[in-house]
Amino acid sequence: MRRLILLAAMAATIVPTAAIAQQRDWRHDRTDVRHDRRDIRHDRRDLRRDRRDYRQDRHHFRSAYVAPYRNWSYRPVTIGYRLQPAFYGSRYYISDYGMYHLRTPGRWQRWVRYGDDLLLVNIRTGRVLDVIHYRYW
Repeated sequence: MRRLILLAAMAATIVPTAAIAQQRDWRHDRTDVRHDRRDIRHDRRDLRRDRRDYRQDRHHFRSAYVAPYRNWSYRPVTIGYRLQPAFYGSRYYISDYGMYHLRTPGRWQRWVRYGDDLLLVNIRTGRVLDVIHYRYW
């Protein structure tokens, strides 16, 4: 009987020890997951910062918009507006449509830069057919 009680007491002390060890492993796993999530957040933040720096660098090195008239100031343009021919001259044509994710213009149409906007203009009439704001970078 004494042996049975002794064995029961030993078993009672071993089981919680195993459970505590298992709980410690579980805590370490949770800590590892938290650290991994933190690393992912930092990686995302670094990626966003790199993208922003890249955009700023591209913005810094791009050609500045030079209006065809002196004392010209930007005014938002809408579809149907008629531009003066100087604004859609060959100096302002956009020839690389893929870089700006633009569709290919039809006959008598051209994508032109107007400030930081891109306009699809009918070059025969000067009418604006489509406007994409803040696309030129």
